[in-house]
This record gives sequence, C-alpha cells and structure tokens, in this order.
Amino acid sequence: MTPRFSVWGVPGIPEIQPGDDLVALITTAIEAQAKTDSGTALQPGDILVITSKIVSKAEGMQVPAADREKAIAADTVRVVAERVHPGGTFRIVETRQGLVMAAAGIDMSNVPEGTALRLPADPDASARALCIGLRECFGVDIGVIITDTIGRAWRIGQTDMAIGAAGMQLTDDLRGENDANGRPLHVTQAVIADEIAGAADLVKGKTTGIPVAVVRGLGRFVQTLDAPGARTLARTGDDDMFRFGTAEAYRLGYEAALAEINSRKKQKQD
Repeated sequence: MTPRFSVWGVPGIPEIQPGDDLVALITTAIEAQAKTDSGTALQPGDILVITSKIVSKAEGMQVPAADREKAIAADTVRVVAERVHPGGTFRIVETRQGLVMAAAGIDMSNVPEGTALRLPADPDASARALCIGLRECFGVDIGVIITDTIGRAWRIGQTDMAIGAAGMQLTDDLRGENDANGRPLHVTQAVIADEIAGAADLVKGKTTGIPVAVVRGLGRFVQTLDAPGARTLARTGDDDMFRFGTAEAYRLGYEAALAEINSRKKQKQD
C-alpha cells in the first residue's frame, strides 16, 4: 500500500477571548464541517494541530504592547544571542518553557491593536487538557500538537514546530536499524511532531483565520495520554552544541585566554 496522509484546515473558529472553552469551540467547528463534508468527521488516529495563539488567548496571556519588553524579560531564562538594529535590540532567548526563540515567542500578529501575546505557560499541559477533552467529546483516540512559528539557524524564513503535545509519539528513532541498502543508522531520529506541525501550517497559515488542522493517516503515532510531551524535544546542557550566545562565547574565550596567560606567568615565576 502506498504510504500517504492528508491534512485539512478547520474553519469556523471565532476570535478567541480569555476564558473561552477551546474544546467546545473546536468540537463545534469540526462537527459543522463534517455536516457538509462527512469525510472530515474525526476518526481514531487523527491528529489535531492547534496554533498556540488561540491557546494563549483562551488562557489570558495577553499583555499591553507597551509592556512587551517587560514580558520578554519575564519569560527569558537566558539570552542566547542579540543584535542591535535601528528599531531596537533583537534577541534570541531560551524561554521558561524550554524553547529557544526570538523575543521569547511573544508576538503582536493576529492580536488586537495595542496587544502582545505570550506563549502558553505550559504548552504540554494545555495540549493534554485539550486532548482529554476532545477525546471525550468525540469518543475516539486522537493526538494533539500545539504549534508556534520559529526561525532556524542557517535557514531563512520560519516554519511551525511543536511546542506542546499530548497522546503522541514525538520522534521516530531509527538509530540501530538499517537503511534501504543495509547500512546501519547511527543518528537518524525523525522529529515527527515538528514535521506534522510544518505540514499542518500549509493549510492553517498566518493569514487565513484557520488556527486548527486535522492530520489523517499517521495514526501509528497516536499513543496514550501518558506519552512524553514536547518539552522532551529540547536539546539542553552539554547536548546543545550551540548553547552559548556571542557574548557568552566572547566572555568564556577571554576568561580561558586570561587563565592561560596567568598560568604561564606563574610557571615562569616558579
């Protein structure tokens, strides 16, 4: 059988306000779509991909635009890199959610004028709550991925990635298996959650007003609710080859050189 999957957007979700019941709103939109297209009714193994923006709005993560810099500072664990430009300072930071993103993921697009929007406080917990609620509403086992837009080092533009997930196998670890030519695979670990997030963004997008998509045909990756969340995808500590920003790298290099100079001076004195 030829491998394939399909993706479609779910229209009809209104502008989200703080306190809105996302499970109810998403359920209503999916049921309305299924009335005109029966093929879109949820099935076991479907995966719902939900833009983090509507999750943040429902959870009341809005802040005044004038307080955006304060919110960035509050959500920053460390500054990875920064660059001064005529409009201010551009920062890439590690967020309290364990993500490395520009401006701590705080966005001013698709929000009311004068407003900025922080990321969900705990995207995995949000995904789990949505997954539980939607499974109960539809009576089928589905997976949920919460996404946000991210830039990538060495590549122009942005794509979507999973910042929260529930009921999903997040990676397909092929290490130890053989490729099609029988050669052993040593490093191949496909990040299924991010690949699905990117695919779903092709039907959601940033200008369509469609914040939810359904992915069908990848049911093999849907698991129980105790499956690990997206935070486990973060590469941290010694596993992060690029964990130092420019300023940190300069400082560490300077300190290492100074230590070497002092060591040589001491050796000469001895």
